[in-house]
Amino acid sequence: MAALVERYDRTWSRFRDDSLVSRIAREPGSWALPAEAGPLLALYRRLYELSDGRVSPLVGRALETLGYDPAYSLHPAGPAGPAPRWEDALAWDGARLDTPAPVLLDVGAAGKGQLVDLVAELLADRGVRGATVDGGGDVRHHGERDLRIALEHPADPGRAIGVLELPAGAGFAASATNRRAWGAGLHHVLDATTGRPVTRYVASWVVAEDAMTADGFATALLLLPRAVADALREARWARMRADGRVEVGPGFPAELFLRPGPDKE
Repeated sequence: MAALVERYDRTWSRFRDDSLVSRIAREPGSWALPAEAGPLLALYRRLYELSDGRVSPLVGRALETLGYDPAYSLHPAGPAGPAPRWEDALAWDGARLDTPAPVLLDVGAAGKGQLVDLVAELLADRGVRGATVDGGGDVRHHGERDLRIALEHPADPGRAIGVLELPAGAGFAASATNRRAWGAGLHHVLDATTGRPVTRYVASWVVAEDAMTADGFATALLLLPRAVADALREARWARMRADGRVEVGPGFPAELFLRPGPDKE
C-alpha cells in the first residue's frame, strides 16, 4: 500500500520536485502517463465541459500565485489570472499527454478520491472484505451495511447539517472552502476562468459510484449552476450557499437538519 501511495504521489504531486507533474511544469514534451491517467483525465474533461471551463486541472499556477505553493508560503505573490484553456495547453490521446509549453497541473479536485479507490481496489485484490478507506473526507466503502456519515457544517466543525447513509460499494466526498484556506477570501477552490476563489457556495457533499467521481463532483458543485447540477447523472449531492441555505439534488441519501433553500437560483 505504501508503494502505491508513493508511486501516485511521485506522478501527480505538484509539491515535490521529482514528480512527473513538476517535470511537465518545467519543460514542454510528450509524456507517458500511468494507467490511472485515463479515467482521471476523462473525468476532468467531463467537469471542464459541464462547467464551461471553470473546473480544470490547469489551475496549478494560479494556486501557487495565491500562496498555495510547494513551500506552503500562504502569501500571495499577486493576483492570479485565468488558467490556460485545455484546448491550448493539453492534448491527450489516452496514452500520452502532449504539452506544447510548460504547464503546472493540479489534480487535487479528483486525485485524492482516485487514490482512495486505488487503495480500496488493492485491499480487495488482497482478499480484504468489509473495508472502508477514508482519505480525509474522500471515502470508499465496502461492507455488508451502509455507512453513516455526519455532514460537517462548514462554519462550525462541531456541528453536523445532517447524516448520510453511504451504500456499500459507493464513494463519498465533501469539499468546503473553510478547508485549505489561508487568508481573507483565499482558499483552494478556484474558478479556472478567472483564477479567483469561488464565493457563491461554501461546501458540498456527494455520493457517486466511486470516490474519484464523488471527489471531482464535490469540487465542481461549488462552481456549477443549479440547472446543470440538477441534471447530473453521475452524482447525488447537496451543497451550501454562502448565505447558509442548502440545496439538495435528486436522490441525495441523507437526513438533513437544515431546511433546504429555494429550488432555483
